[in-house]
Amino acid sequence: MTQASRKKPRALVVDDEPDIRELLEITLMRMGIDADSAADLAAARARLERESFDVCLTDMRLPDGSGIDLVRHIQRRHPRLPVAVITAHGNMESAVEALKAGAFDFVSKPVDLKMLRKLINTALEVSGQAEVPAGEEQLLGRSAAMDSVRRTIAKVARSQAPVFIHGESGTGKELVARLIHGQGPRRDGPFVPVNCGAIPAELMESEFFGHLKGSFTGATRDKAGLFQAADGGTLFLDEVADLPLPMQVKLLRAIQEKAVRPVGAQREVPVDVRILSATHKDLAALVSAGQFRQDLYYRINVIALAVPPLRERREDIPALVDHLLARIAAQWQASPPQVAEDALAALAAYPFPGNVRELENILERAMTLCEGGVIHAADLQLDAAPAPLPAADDGGAAVSQGLDPYLDTREREAILRALEQTRYNKTQAAKLLGISFRALRYRLKKLGIE
Repeated sequence: MTQASRKKPRALVVDDEPDIRELLEITLMRMGIDADSAADLAAARARLERESFDVCLTDMRLPDGSGIDLVRHIQRRHPRLPVAVITAHGNMESAVEALKAGAFDFVSKPVDLKMLRKLINTALEVSGQAEVPAGEEQLLGRSAAMDSVRRTIAKVARSQAPVFIHGESGTGKELVARLIHGQGPRRDGPFVPVNCGAIPAELMESEFFGHLKGSFTGATRDKAGLFQAADGGTLFLDEVADLPLPMQVKLLRAIQEKAVRPVGAQREVPVDVRILSATHKDLAALVSAGQFRQDLYYRINVIALAVPPLRERREDIPALVDHLLARIAAQWQASPPQVAEDALAALAAYPFPGNVRELENILERAMTLCEGGVIHAADLQLDAAPAPLPAADDGGAAVSQGLDPYLDTREREAILRALEQTRYNKTQAAKLLGISFRALRYRLKKLGIE
């Protein structure tokens, strides 16, 4: 269907101030959108029952209720209609509440018309999206747990609300983030992943927000930051729990204001970015311990999505084994081996502390060791896999030596186990640990491991 043959999109504007309604209607009409309006909640509900719309824009404060009431009504009666709310400047509590209720996005007063136009265009893409586009990346397995994750991904992909993805290392949190991006209206924009634990603290502000030439020693040219690189798309903050507290403050402001200030600049630069974040740590516990800001946690955790560990979906292991072996074999330009029943039984009984990432590493090693094109249980060498860190039954040691030294000791043990298992191949050790090579190199230096 050509653009000319498509019907003109329709928008419903709900606001009790005539001047605001007129401004929004003029803006929408200049975008080629038919705009209708309602002055209160009752009139809006009546219009929605009689007519169909492609997008709805509502003020937060209405004479007979709130914009959140309208959001909830639309979620119940018209779930495929994207609705955005207009909030008072700086009132992030209301914005977050609206997003949790199901709002597509929000815009603050005074309304920035450029940002509003971007929001409306994105919302119209969601409204007109008949089906989820198929992509190369997919979540494998037909367990109930993974079916639930897929349904949640499809639902949150239609929103612009921040999503916090939590789960153990190696469960596939970045893949989930990529699927949310790929199934949403920003799929044609950039997807920019960043490992927050791999950026040195002194470079973090420049990496995130960019800098101007001459703003500090070594700044020989202007540089765009990660927010600018993700403009119009998605910024994925992996291991967000590793952000130092001073950076958390700046990140919160960037998310709230939808703007960043490069190092050395006098003015902020507006950015249109959806934030997805993830960590394998207990972020709520870090908030309670004062190691992660509660307001930032509240802001990024609008929608929570849990990725189950592999041991809770063992029925998916055979499908994962076939997929991973085919991928490894393609990289090696070889034929994938067969997997004997004793090997499948051993994998089904293994706890997989490193989850899918560990399974891939085990299969890669088994392909090297197997003979005759068949992987047996002995080829898996499951006894050689690193054990998970012990439960907190030795808390006395942590108390006696202090938390930081205790954590350093545990981190050193985990790194040394990974290095020994991979015969001191740092690239493979980083992969096994679920961190980047750069992050491993930084930790090796920090812990004094040669």
